[in-house]
Amino acid sequence: MDITGPKDFNLLVIGGGINGAGIARDAAGRGLSVCLAEKGDLAGATSSASTKLVHGGLRYLEHYEFRLVRESLIERERLLAIAPHIIWPLRFVLPHDKGLRPRWLLRLGLFLYDHIGGRKLLPPARSLDLTRPPHAGVLDERLTRGFEYSDCWVEDSRLVVLNAVDAAERGADIRTRTECTGLERTRGQWQARLSGPAGTQTVTAKMVVNAAGPWVDTVLARAMPGRNASNLRLVKGSHLIFPRLFQGDHCYIFQNRDGRIVFAIPYEGEFTLVGTTDVAFEGDPAGIAISPAEADYICAAVNEYLAVDVSPDQAVWSYAGVRPLYDDQSANNSTVTRDYVFELDRGLNDEGAALLSIFGGKITTYRKLAEHALEKLGVGERSWTADAALPGGDIPALDFEGFVAAQAAIQPWLPAPVLQRMARAYGTRLGAVLGDAGAFGDLGQHFGAGLTAAEVIYLVRHEYARSAEDVLWRRSKLGLHMSAEERESLSHWFERAQIEDQAISAATQSASDR
Repeated sequence: MDITGPKDFNLLVIGGGINGAGIARDAAGRGLSVCLAEKGDLAGATSSASTKLVHGGLRYLEHYEFRLVRESLIERERLLAIAPHIIWPLRFVLPHDKGLRPRWLLRLGLFLYDHIGGRKLLPPARSLDLTRPPHAGVLDERLTRGFEYSDCWVEDSRLVVLNAVDAAERGADIRTRTECTGLERTRGQWQARLSGPAGTQTVTAKMVVNAAGPWVDTVLARAMPGRNASNLRLVKGSHLIFPRLFQGDHCYIFQNRDGRIVFAIPYEGEFTLVGTTDVAFEGDPAGIAISPAEADYICAAVNEYLAVDVSPDQAVWSYAGVRPLYDDQSANNSTVTRDYVFELDRGLNDEGAALLSIFGGKITTYRKLAEHALEKLGVGERSWTADAALPGGDIPALDFEGFVAAQAAIQPWLPAPVLQRMARAYGTRLGAVLGDAGAFGDLGQHFGAGLTAAEVIYLVRHEYARSAEDVLWRRSKLGLHMSAEERESLSHWFERAQIEDQAISAATQSASDR
């Protein structure tokens, strides 16, 4: 079946992770006609499996990646300013452990970290006495001194979704569950075959961005048959989620004896997120999971520092992802550059129809990567994303609690924990989710953990959610807070609405009728 809809674009973006969504948003805002094709859900792979930090990368200073750290630190505060609902400051506690990095080196690194990125919004680093609360009793008794510094948390998959939403509102055509199954350069343009739930369509584009992440080489093989070279190194990173291991809003960053670091971060109020690993990966990046060896590694690393040991069987959830890094021939997976690298192909005799493939990158620098990608493609219009708020982010960067208090006065009937969560998720678009409801019961079926039919319908209509998994593990992390029966009830809701087999308008109307 051949579907209808726009067929001719300035730019086709393949891949709906953070890089693809960021490029689509930037390009649409510059007036380009843009199509983004994602074969699964937005942020369905690497971009929802991160450690969920917007940070400079303190350990990258050891590898002399000063430009990457500086750019990341500048972007850290820019992103905090344009998306303060889904990004917020955290304080990281770095214990000093004898026999590892000396105190003078940690102090020097934190001095550089505070100053090379033009820090303005976040507080500086300071020394800590770890024998006093809140660290006493949490950390091993041998750890008496340490440091505290600033970075930020990000709801990673929501960052991707909001970039895609903003791109669509600026005219981009966002197609999820749509795979680019054919890509051919002909007569100075690209012809791409896009296959999705509604059928197959051939579209044309003057330029293509290959932001397929772990599948970047697959897309290149379709576009350039016979190309054998690969610059991609896949590195698997896994995380464990435990019932809360310590009180307080601070995080810990632990130095491991193999030179790596492991984070322990407050997560979803009731839990602690611990990770990550760096393991060479081969095979299909879809559907990967943490291995027993990785789980043992994570637990062994944190048990060097915590007063009470943890074990893999205590974890309530885990997740894993594959980082599509540029292969700089480093012998150690932990030292492979996290910087991004572009490969630009303009065809024979520079005939046009550019193909730009992206290797590497990190969430923190996605916006700058998008700017550089469009510059590489010769899109000369003015960059605009540095100061433009993402959807729902038009609130003061460091006054989120003031925003919540104002919303509580407007919606006094909304339970405080639900209001806090929804304000974080939707920011100033909270009212659009709640509609004209005047009581919690007006929001329709309650699936559990404060999730209602009104919110699910909003996510379907406006944020491309098509399944219970999209809602519970990417648009939110409510799956952690719900029972198996509650999660199943949401799956049944989607099945009854037949979201994946009919137009969104018909599905949401059917759900509303119920």
